Amino acid sequence: MGRETLLTILVILLGGLAAQPLALWPRHPLPDEAPRIAERRAWLRLWLPVVPALLVAAWLFGWALREPDPVHDRFDHGMLVMACLPFAVIVLRAVLRATWVLLSEPADLPICTAGLLQPRIVFSPFLARALDEGQIRAAWEHEQAHVRHRDPLRIWLAQIATDLQWPWPWARDRFIAWLEILECARDDEARSRGASGVDLAAAILATVRRSAEARRPHEALWPTTADAALIGDVQLLQSRIVRLLSPMPEIAGTQVHGARQDLMAAAGLAALLAIACILGAVYGERILHPLLLWTWTV
Repeated sequence: MGRETLLTILVILLGGLAAQPLALWPRHPLPDEAPRIAERRAWLRLWLPVVPALLVAAWLFGWALREPDPVHDRFDHGMLVMACLPFAVIVLRAVLRATWVLLSEPADLPICTAGLLQPRIVFSPFLARALDEGQIRAAWEHEQAHVRHRDPLRIWLAQIATDLQWPWPWARDRFIAWLEILECARDDEARSRGASGVDLAAAILATVRRSAEARRPHEALWPTTADAALIGDVQLLQSRIVRLLSPMPEIAGTQVHGARQDLMAAAGLAALLAIACILGAVYGERILHPLLLWTWTV
């Protein structure tokens, strides 16, 4: 079998076996923290079940770097293909859903942030005429926060991570929880930049009134967009408005501390992937050869 073909089969099979047990991890309530801190925790919880699959893939890539092409080990091709089929269905479903979002038009919403690589704010002039200057500024600051954090891209990636943990409902619960906290975090960021909570609450209510149906991406069987909308989930509207009308708690250094944590997490993951790749290059054949031989003797 060709090296690349075998590598793909093994990544799907072993990566799926590594990810699926952690996908069963139920969602636990997050500590009562500031939304900008809780959003990062929810983001990490969303991705943690996928990390073992990424490490397995890096380990297999390291093994493939030293493996001749084609692979000469004796193994049962059919058994490997049959074993990876359930996980291949999950991967194919995730790819199709992600592609559908890429090919879809931006959501038909009065205001949202669209675009994965170059996010832009879509602001309906009809909504703008219904708001006063302070409300327009508050809504704009909220969407600017989405732009700064590239939230459409993050929502798209989060949907892929969630789909790779299908069919377990706890993965979808973690995705919903992150989306809920994300909007509150962007509300707080807009307020920290001078937007009035009262004006932002009024802008949200005006947007809901102008929307024929509030966007609920986590309830859709097939995702249609990765856009970051001002209104978020209408079911949480009451609690969100109450937060906006309450004084905003002061948390010194939250943004700087959060950026430092993001860099540390990214550096740690990159180091783990590099180590896994090196270990795969050094020890991959010693482990995979008995596994492939076992499929031949079973």
